Amino acid sequence: MDKQTFWKLIDTARAEAADGQVAEHTAGLLARLPEAEIAAAQQVLWDLLAESYRSPLWAAAYVINGGCSDDGFDYFRGWLLTQGEAAFEAALADPDSLAAHPQVRAAAAEGLELWDEEALSIAWTAYEAATGRELPSDSFTISYPALDPSWDFDFDDDDEITARLPRLSSLFDYS
Repeated sequence: MDKQTFWKLIDTARAEAADGQVAEHTAGLLARLPEAEIAAAQQVLWDLLAESYRSPLWAAAYVINGGCSDDGFDYFRGWLLTQGEAAFEAALADPDSLAAHPQVRAAAAEGLELWDEEALSIAWTAYEAATGRELPSDSFTISYPALDPSWDFDFDDDDEITARLPRLSSLFDYS
């Protein structure tokens, strides 16, 4: 299992699943693969989560969801994974670009939060479905990078958030 194969599973699930069911459908697709591939998918998922563990993205999640705890940031990144590779990469390159994402725009209009806790356990769910056993704990490691100290400010500081994430701030009426 590599990133491209993982993203293809996400894309297939996005095309086939109903809204909000991408993680569940991805787990179902993954469960059809050999046991070793399923286990390897957990490392790919954690690598993507580590790659997205960035202060600017956390600030964007804070704006979008009206606050964002540690767990909330994990679940937000789970949601972002289910949006596919292009959305994921665009958000990493420029978190403020999320203001153009249709689900973010809908969340702003309807006062919804964007998160997907189930996305974090895609491989766990698939492995258990395929084998009847829990995913071996030694099949993955988790290593998050240090957060960017230049973004170490109170995300409730409207002026700072507005300066750094102007499109999201406008969409979510920060001022």
